[in-house]
Amino acid sequence: MDTWLKRIRPDANQWSQNAIIICMTIALLFAILLPLGELVIKAVTDQNGNFIGFMHFANYFSTPALVMSLWNSIKVSTVTTIISVTLGFGFAYALERSAIRGKWFYRSVGLLPLFAPSMLHGLALTYLFGNQGLISTGFFGLLPEFRIELYGPIGIVMAEVLYTFPQAFLMLSVALASADYRMYEAAETLGASKWRRFWTVTVPGTRFALISAIFVCFVLTFTDFGAPKVVGGQYNVLATDLYKQVIGQQNMQLGAAVGVLLLIPAVISFVIDRISQRKQSGWLSAKSTPYRIERNKLRDGLFYTLCSAVSAVIIGIILVAVYGSLVKVWPYNLSISFAHYEDFLDGEGPFVTSLLIASATALIGTVATFLFAYLIEKSRGHRLLRQSAYFLSMLPLALPGLVLGLIYVFFFNNPNQPLHGIYGTIWIVILCNIVHFYSVSFLTMTSGLKKLDSEFEAASESMNVPWYRTLLRVTVPLSLPTIFEVFLYYFINSMVTVSAIIFLYAPDLKPAAVAIVNKEDSGDIAQAAAMSTLIIVANLLVRTAIMWVSGKIQKRTDALLVRTKE
Repeated sequence: MDTWLKRIRPDANQWSQNAIIICMTIALLFAILLPLGELVIKAVTDQNGNFIGFMHFANYFSTPALVMSLWNSIKVSTVTTIISVTLGFGFAYALERSAIRGKWFYRSVGLLPLFAPSMLHGLALTYLFGNQGLISTGFFGLLPEFRIELYGPIGIVMAEVLYTFPQAFLMLSVALASADYRMYEAAETLGASKWRRFWTVTVPGTRFALISAIFVCFVLTFTDFGAPKVVGGQYNVLATDLYKQVIGQQNMQLGAAVGVLLLIPAVISFVIDRISQRKQSGWLSAKSTPYRIERNKLRDGLFYTLCSAVSAVIIGIILVAVYGSLVKVWPYNLSISFAHYEDFLDGEGPFVTSLLIASATALIGTVATFLFAYLIEKSRGHRLLRQSAYFLSMLPLALPGLVLGLIYVFFFNNPNQPLHGIYGTIWIVILCNIVHFYSVSFLTMTSGLKKLDSEFEAASESMNVPWYRTLLRVTVPLSLPTIFEVFLYYFINSMVTVSAIIFLYAPDLKPAAVAIVNKEDSGDIAQAAAMSTLIIVANLLVRTAIMWVSGKIQKRTDALLVRTKE
């Protein structure tokens, strides 16, 4: 009997693991691949479903105004990318390669825009450089006026730089932090100057991160909807064109063609990033030595100036938006009042709806992501099945939010689809958010699981312990810091995103980020700023709570790892 059990339990483990992988792979097919196919079909068919080839694309490129929108998107994305990557590199270099003080403060401020919806930057710029802005009017006559053409490419670029700067800074900071100092010593021994060492060692060492940062910033700007909506004025871009075609004119077929155009740079970025990641492996070895920072007053003084200037701009933008949300009637009655917040704090308002959506997204998304990542990384089932599941898990990286929302409209609004019932409910918004942020969460979880010794699974298998028991008793406790990190990522991004859900929300289930767009549309800038402020506060509070709990658990996890090694 014991021999029979030993033979059957490993098989049962493998069969149950494979069954779950198959179920979750099918779920990804319905959530990603099939809706994407629906987009392609819409782009090459007419309203009656007849195949017309590339007619919609030909119509698009034969319309001068629409072609101009494409070129506008390319121009503002290019300029934004150059500025964001340059500032991000300088900021990251200052924190990783200089001896300036207060690095924790500068790092925290540099990440602040991640906690705010992209519309906030446009709203703050309106308060500063709009027709009645603080700087435009010289602080209402106290100083000389300074006016710029905010509503157009200048405003979009300014807002998008604030939006994409943290992304570039994070990616380049990681690359600059992982350097082998022996290469700098070798270059110095060969007589290379500091400037030459920078171009021959530092830049090549971060080239893959630079490539990734360039494409990420370009795609984020190219596909962003929030900033062009607030400060774009009459300067149309591809993202606002898509919104107008789908929402304004109900032209789904042409909207599908625009969606495909939005998809192209994202797919190119995805492919290049994957190639870069593969080539990047092996840059550091076990014999690598950490970078040693030498004091240099001139260098540190310049970096102090850069970091202080960037931080002042970021803090100033957020404070201006907060101040605007507290002013009764800008610019005629500048007395402070919380009246603009009252509509958002009732039990059924957009802010509470967003908290519910973000919490459900974070909870369901974290559980599903962890289970799938664990089975792909730790199971020993069919390799082809796991590779297919991994490929599907990477697909959302190549899907801009607007395109994802659009393909969900096409797919789930079809009465013939088995999941049509969730269309128009809160569940399709939650599903969209999970898929939108799934790939990064999956990669984070996979990286965390790779750090755990595979001997845990081997030992439990040799003792005929079911895999789920090992998962719950060993893997989950050891992975709690990563789990909390993924939970926080889902929550924050679900609170601030607007592009992915702008087509999907129901009128009685309006998320906070969408409410900002609607308030800005109707001219209620103060209420839009108030909602943005609430989102920032909620994200910061949740992050603080999660980090506190994670720190407590990390100490217990470290102690557990020590005991298991003993």
